[in-house]
Amino acid sequence: MSDSACKLSIGSHVVRNNAFLAPMAGITDRPMRKLAERFGAGMVVSEMIASNALAVGNQDMARKLGKPGTLPHMVQLAGCEAEWMIRGAKMAQDAGADIIDINFGCPAKRVTNGFSGSALMRVPDHAMTLIEAVVRATPLPVTVKMRLGWDDESLNAPEMARRAVDAGVKMITVHGRTRQQFYKGSARWELVRAVVEAVNVPVVVNGDIIDLATAREALEKSGAAGVMLGRGAQGRPWAVAQIGAGLSGQAGPTIPQGAELAALVVEHYEDMLIEYGIAVGLRAARKHLGWYTEAAGIVLGKPARNAFLNNEEPADVLRQIQSIFANEQRAAA
Repeated sequence: MSDSACKLSIGSHVVRNNAFLAPMAGITDRPMRKLAERFGAGMVVSEMIASNALAVGNQDMARKLGKPGTLPHMVQLAGCEAEWMIRGAKMAQDAGADIIDINFGCPAKRVTNGFSGSALMRVPDHAMTLIEAVVRATPLPVTVKMRLGWDDESLNAPEMARRAVDAGVKMITVHGRTRQQFYKGSARWELVRAVVEAVNVPVVVNGDIIDLATAREALEKSGAAGVMLGRGAQGRPWAVAQIGAGLSGQAGPTIPQGAELAALVVEHYEDMLIEYGIAVGLRAARKHLGWYTEAAGIVLGKPARNAFLNNEEPADVLRQIQSIFANEQRAAA
């Protein structure tokens, strides 16, 4: 795909550029997605939502349905039973979802042990019953995120994708690893090409994409229509927008530094306290504060880092953010 490639579409939704923020449990909550969207990400996806928990009224799962901004609202559901997936899809639709994504890719044992996520790559017939049930249950476009297969002996993503599209799926995202690889080794973008060749809907490539150079390489090797950025966006909510703009031949957002970066981190931190409440928000924000320091090249000694990340007084944390980021305590070049 060239840098001047057309924007892709998901059903009737035209995506503003070809770079997506990946769904990451406990990370791409509403505050994170709001920032990525504001910087200019083409699309942002909710955290993975367990359909059975959502259907029985779990408030944490209901919170994950929150819409971050004005982009089409893409909600990812996980599950292994059609009844729960149907109820989850209808609840997501009622909460304002514009697109339903089905998770066939999560490698976590707590998910695959429940026969959800990438475990569904091992049972294609059952996986298709879930897709068919969701497609019937909602008029919204349905998409699927998957891996290359369970292991190297069953690289069945092309066949799974073909069957999913036959069942009504409008887009496929493929992480270029098997489930058994977890996040080890390198993403094999070239193996995603077989998926692209198997279907007539957009395919998005995921895995090890961190900047414009890796995005271009992933697109060249896979032939995909777009890229999805996961871990590469941690501490860098502008990164997806930079890639999307670059692929469109446009200038991306400026990387915030100094006082501007401090203000961004303050906003993210305060938004998390609002989203979760102070007690939970303090803990949930720690990883983001750590990623921001690492992404900015800021060096803190162990005592200072511990004092920053483990501080349970929001006012103190806000003062520390200003001191650390506005003063740019960076590593020497």
